[in-house]
Amino acid sequence: MTPSTGPGGVRFRDLNRNGRLDPFEDPRLTPEERADDLLGRLSLPEKIGLLFHTVIEQGPGGTLLDGPGAISKTGTREVVLGKHLTHFNVHALGSPREAARWHNALQELAVEAPHGIPVTVSTDPRHGSSENAGASFAAGAFSQWPEPIGIGALHDVEAVREYAEIVRAEYVAVGIRMALGPTLDLATEPRWARQQHTFGQDPELVSRLGEAFLQGVRGDGVGPGSVACVVKHFPGGGPQMDGEDAHFPYGREQVYPAGRFEDHLAPFRRATAMGVAGVMPYYGMPVGLARGGVAVPEVGFGFNGPLLQGLLRDELGYDGLVLSDWELINDNHVGDQVLPARAWGVEHLDAHGRMELLLEAGCDQFGGEECVEILADLVAAGRVSQERVDVSARRVLLVKLRLGLFDDPYVDEDEAERVVGNENFRRAGMRAQAESVTVLQDESGLLPLAGGGRRVYAEGLAPEQVARLGERVGRPEDADLAVVRLAAPFEPRSDLFLESWFHQGSLDFPPGRAVRLSRIAQHCPLVLDVFLDRPAVLTPLLPVASVLTATYGTSDEALVDALTGQVEPRGRLPFDLPRSMDDVRAHPEDRPGFEDPLFAGGAGARSPQASR
Repeated sequence: MTPSTGPGGVRFRDLNRNGRLDPFEDPRLTPEERADDLLGRLSLPEKIGLLFHTVIEQGPGGTLLDGPGAISKTGTREVVLGKHLTHFNVHALGSPREAARWHNALQELAVEAPHGIPVTVSTDPRHGSSENAGASFAAGAFSQWPEPIGIGALHDVEAVREYAEIVRAEYVAVGIRMALGPTLDLATEPRWARQQHTFGQDPELVSRLGEAFLQGVRGDGVGPGSVACVVKHFPGGGPQMDGEDAHFPYGREQVYPAGRFEDHLAPFRRATAMGVAGVMPYYGMPVGLARGGVAVPEVGFGFNGPLLQGLLRDELGYDGLVLSDWELINDNHVGDQVLPARAWGVEHLDAHGRMELLLEAGCDQFGGEECVEILADLVAAGRVSQERVDVSARRVLLVKLRLGLFDDPYVDEDEAERVVGNENFRRAGMRAQAESVTVLQDESGLLPLAGGGRRVYAEGLAPEQVARLGERVGRPEDADLAVVRLAAPFEPRSDLFLESWFHQGSLDFPPGRAVRLSRIAQHCPLVLDVFLDRPAVLTPLLPVASVLTATYGTSDEALVDALTGQVEPRGRLPFDLPRSMDDVRAHPEDRPGFEDPLFAGGAGARSPQASR
C-alpha cells in the first residue's frame, strides 16, 4: 500500500480506504489513542479474529499458500480475509529473500480487509540445531547458535544480550516481529523434554539472563526495530511430574513436592516488571498446590483464574497480552495421528466451554486455534460479552501499534538477504557454540589438542573436522586418539502427533555403550563429547573417557575449535548431572539441583569467571 499525505503533510496509510486521516491511522497519536479509535470502528467478526493466533506456512518461492499446509489448517486468503485473523505463528521458511517476499505478500493481503489491520508474524526459536515442529526449528538460513541451554551454560549476561540483538536483527529483516520466548522455565526435573530451550536450573541466573534477552530483543525501545516477546511458560513449566511433558495426556500434572513454586515464578516476576509484551501459560495443571493457604484449582494454567487473574494480573500488576499455549480447545489431527486438546483438568467441557473458561481465566488469544465460529456462538448466546472481547482485542492492537506495524509493516528483500545469516552473525554464533563447550573431565591435561601428526579414530565427527586433528584411521587399534560424539539417551515414542520429536524417559545409556567405549579406550585416549539436550547419567562413562565434554547444540567445527584451543571452552553446566536414575526418581521435581550430584551446576569451566 502506498502511503497517503494528510493535513500538515502527515504521511499515513489509508487502511480503511476512506480518503482521510482517521485517528487510528495517525502516527502522531499514542498507541492507546489509536487502539481506542480503531476498536470503536471494528465489526464483531474483526474483533473476534484478533483473539486467534494460529499456524501459517509459506508457499513455494515466497508465495502465499492457497490451501492447508502440512500443519496449518486453512489457506492463507481464507484465514486472513474470511476469518479476520491477524496473528500467525510461521513454521518452515525458505531463503531470506523468499521469507521477506512472503511476508510482504501477507501484509498486502491484509490491506484488503475492511480496516487493513497489519499481520503480526511470530516464531518459536529458530537459531539452534534442533528441529521440533512443536517447540523449535533448526537455524537454516539464520545464524546458528547453541540451544538456549548452551547460552545459559555461558553464565554471561553480555553474551546473552549479543545473542538476542542478533536474533532481533534477523527476525526484523524478514518481518518476524514476535518471539514465542524466551523460555523462563527452570530445568529442575532432569527428565523433562524441554530443558534445552531454558537457560538452566538456577532461579537467579535464569532471571538475569532472561532480562538480558528481553533487553536485546527489544532494542533501544519498543518500536519499528523491536521484536515483541512472549515469555513462557507461566508460572514456570519445569516441575513436570516424573519429567513427562504436558503436551501429552500422560504428562498433564505439575507438582511441587519441595514447595518451590516461588523459585519457578521468580523469572516471570522480573519479566513482567519489565513490561514484556506477552505471557504464555503452560499446558500443565498444578497438583497439590496452595498459595496463601488457599488451594489452587487443579486445571491447566491457561484455564486457571486464580493464577492468571489473581497472581499475574492482580498481584504482579501485568496488563499485557496473555497468549494461551497451542490447541487447548480442539483436538489436532495431522495425517494418521492425533494430539488431544490440552484441556487438562477440564476435559469434560466441550469446545465452547473450554473457550469460555479461557476467557474467564484471563487469556486474550487462543494459540493454535482458528475456530472463530465458537467465539461468535458464545457472544450470540450471551456467555461472553462484547465488552470482554473488546478488552482482549485492545491488548492485541496495542502490541501491533507499539511495534509500528500500522505505519510500515513491510521489509526489504535485499536487506533480508544482507542481514540474515551474514558472516559476522555466523561467526558470533560459531564462537558461542565453541565457548559453551563444557569440559567435565581432563585429568591428564590432554587439552588443548594442539598440533597434528596424530592418527585419529572418530565416531560422529565430520571427516573434514577429523582432518584438523590428524590422519583419520578406521580402527581404534591403529589410533593415537579417539573422538566420539554421543547424544543424551531417551526413550523413543511415536503414538501421538509431535511425540517423536520430544526426548523423554530414562537418562541411562544402554548398558552396552560403556563396554563398547571401554574397548576403544583400551587402545588410545578417548575424547568423549555428549550432547545434553537434557541431563544424562554419565557415571558409567567417566572411567573410560580421558576427556569428557558436554555440548548443547555445538557443530563439529565449533567442537574442534574448542578442543584445539582456537576458542577457549568456558561453558559451565547449566544444571546438575545426577549419579543414577534412582537419584532422579527420588528427586523432587521442583527443586533446583541434587544433594549429591555427579557434577553440580556451574561445574566445568577450565578458567572460571564470574557471570557478568
